[in-house]
Amino acid sequence: MPRGIDHVVLAVRDLDAAVNFYRALGFTVGNRNRHPWGTLNHIVQMPGQFLELIATEPGFQKPRPHEPVHNFAGLLGDYLARREGLAMLVLESKDAAADLEAFKAAGIGKPEAFFFERRAKRPDGSDVPVAFTLAFAAAPGVKDAGFFVCQQHHPEHFWSPMLQTHANSVTGIAAVVFQASEPAALAPFFASFSGQGERAAPSLSLDTGRGAIELGTPASALAAYGPNDAGNPGFVALRFRCANVAVLREKVAAAGIPQEARAGRLVIPASQAFGVALAFEAAA
Repeated sequence: MPRGIDHVVLAVRDLDAAVNFYRALGFTVGNRNRHPWGTLNHIVQMPGQFLELIATEPGFQKPRPHEPVHNFAGLLGDYLARREGLAMLVLESKDAAADLEAFKAAGIGKPEAFFFERRAKRPDGSDVPVAFTLAFAAAPGVKDAGFFVCQQHHPEHFWSPMLQTHANSVTGIAAVVFQASEPAALAPFFASFSGQGERAAPSLSLDTGRGAIELGTPASALAAYGPNDAGNPGFVALRFRCANVAVLREKVAAAGIPQEARAGRLVIPASQAFGVALAFEAAA
């Protein structure tokens, strides 16, 4: 059974600027949250998926390698020391412990899962608990991206229909785009990570049932999404489905944000969007 895209982690150095940017694009952005290890985030929800806009707070200390949170906060700290952009891909988990065992059996699992909880503010102002277990995977030769699955323990507290309606008509994440000089060499990892390890021939386009993982070369990424300074290998673009691309186009123009037409999509270059190209396409 494929593991669907749960969320993506967009690492930024100026969280207020990122929030203002996404609001200018017509996204509904949730309240600010703090993690006890020194990171701050805002959530942009869509049905069953979300973007996590995240930054380190002043005084952040990178966790030590033996601490389970190092797989998340340590990678984030290292990533932001180099650049901003799409730092991590997170797939949905119904049982993080079982997924970790599956990763280990496939030779891609990291040693242990990580559980944490925090308080969250609902749109009505109420304070509720949310909790998550993360299980991490390691892609061979990839240092500039993180991969894990996320099991939610109080999903009824996390998801909010009020936060899933966006003025720009975006309805979900269509795909994440990953570049590598030899993408076929990484296809088996992505097949195992997404729960499709039994495929006879690992594909460069994996449908997770909730958005696709697209693998390509730096040349193909450049042609489709424009220049980027992402890692090679690393994530270069994030594609969204829109109910009405014309509405999105008007929002982008009104905000004065540069846009391009590429391969039938509206594309905001990575240089304008905190290190990751944003592409918008009509929902099927």
